[in-house]
Amino acid sequence: MNRILIADDDRATLHLLQGVLKNAGYATEVAKDGLEAQERLLRGRFDLLLLDIWMPRLNGLELLASLKKRKKGPRVVVMTSDDTPDTLLKAIREQAYRYLHKPVDPKQLIETLEQVLESAAAPSEIEVVSAEPDWVELVVPCTRAAAARIEEVMAHLEANLTPEVRESVSSAFRELLLNAVEWGGRLDPSRKVRIAYLRFERMLMYRIADPGPGFDPTKLEHAAVGQPEDDPIAHVQVREKKGIRPGGFGLMMVRAQVDELLYNEKRNEVVFVKYLS
Repeated sequence: MNRILIADDDRATLHLLQGVLKNAGYATEVAKDGLEAQERLLRGRFDLLLLDIWMPRLNGLELLASLKKRKKGPRVVVMTSDDTPDTLLKAIREQAYRYLHKPVDPKQLIETLEQVLESAAAPSEIEVVSAEPDWVELVVPCTRAAAARIEEVMAHLEANLTPEVRESVSSAFRELLLNAVEWGGRLDPSRKVRIAYLRFERMLMYRIADPGPGFDPTKLEHAAVGQPEDDPIAHVQVREKKGIRPGGFGLMMVRAQVDELLYNEKRNEVVFVKYLS
């Protein structure tokens, strides 16, 4: 049975979360602030820490920083109603595994904890180069798990956009990020993708640079473009053999979702722009 420590200074939240987790079959303990959580972590072993950010005596970010000094500690899922880029990126700097918005949805909570606990490896470290609200820059290992974590962060940064703009930007970003991780980085965690997000008054700009040599989309076996007319879905079989996600119409979809899309000469760096009306 997995053991989970819940740290939150709100008594009602502690009671609710403990009940949800016990009903799902987890063994739980609670801590009413960061200092008590730190003491419990020193005395016992936990598989996961469900951590509120703003608590008295020792807040969640301070506790995360102290856990980085330990050789082996629990995986951490952060809970917060503070979705500001500064707070989220500080949590990334301290290597939080996942993020949940408060008030926490019980179904989403269980799904997130299951994903974290079932993951075979600890999360690869993500470097935060810039954490300004209008200029976020990250260096991300070439793994799908790291890409998923960054997608969550970007979703928070885009929370104040209209649903239509948010959906188009998120879809384009996901496709280009996974292309960079899978093909430029070859799913090698020692290789890195550099991501920049710039927020202007009337537009958003994303830049993704991967460590690969670049590509010609008309010569890629896995791409939808450039396929023979008599076998237009040949790329699907190539993707299945290589064990990568289904799809293949990625660049065509991205061009339809954004306003500007530019590649550098080698095509290992891409910039896209979405204008805000």
